[in-house]
Parts: sequence; C-alpha cells; structure tokens
Amino acid sequence: MADVPHDKPDQLAKIMSGLLQGEQLYAVYDCIGVGTGFVGLTDKRVIFQDNSFVGKKVAITSVPYGQIRSVSMVANKSWAGSFYSTSSIALDVGGSVREADFRGEQKARHVHDVILWKITGGGA
Repeated sequence: MADVPHDKPDQLAKIMSGLLQGEQLYAVYDCIGVGTGFVGLTDKRVIFQDNSFVGKKVAITSVPYGQIRSVSMVANKSWAGSFYSTSSIALDVGGSVREADFRGEQKARHVHDVILWKITGGGA
C-alpha cells in the first residue's frame, strides 16, 4: 500500500495492522504539537493516535464517520505563506471536539475533504 498518501512508514504500518477485513485505507498523516501522533482515514472511520495520556500511555481512537457531526478546517493565518505553515481540522464528535494539527495546509485540506465527503453521504 505504498501508494497510500502518508508521512511516516511506521505510522502507515501501525494503521495497516489494525484495519478491519475489507477496510480501505485512504491516508495516514503525521500530526504536530504536544501529545499528538497521527491521523488515519479509511472508508469506515477516522483513526487518531493520541500520545498525551498520563503515564506515557498511547491511545488509538476510532471515530466512525456516522458519529461525526461536523468538520472544520482551521488555518493558522499567522504563518500563512510560510514553508512551515500549519493547519488543523476540528471534528465535533457527540459534543466533544477533537483537533489535529498538520504541517501544511494541503494535508489538513485533504483530511477535511475526505471527512466531509464521508459525512455527507459520499462513498456510501
């Protein structure tokens, strides 16, 4: 699955090892910021790795598209135009918001657009 967009081969391998039978992987992108890991997109769910748990614990959290109420793309305009510009997405999942920060607007846009496509009935 080397043709799957991804930032780090080890993150791609972790996601691939946890896929359900028949599940299709769309992308795996590294996240930036304190306690962040990565975000994976499949045809069934969004997968977050969160490294911020107490005791150096790591959580892999799956959010089915049907549980996502909205998706937002949040650009850090203070870095606009910079090579190191960052962008983030925010997901409203049952009243709580999960955020993921990416290095570069293209990755955030791709994640946003895939999630929006899935929650509005695309690919169903």
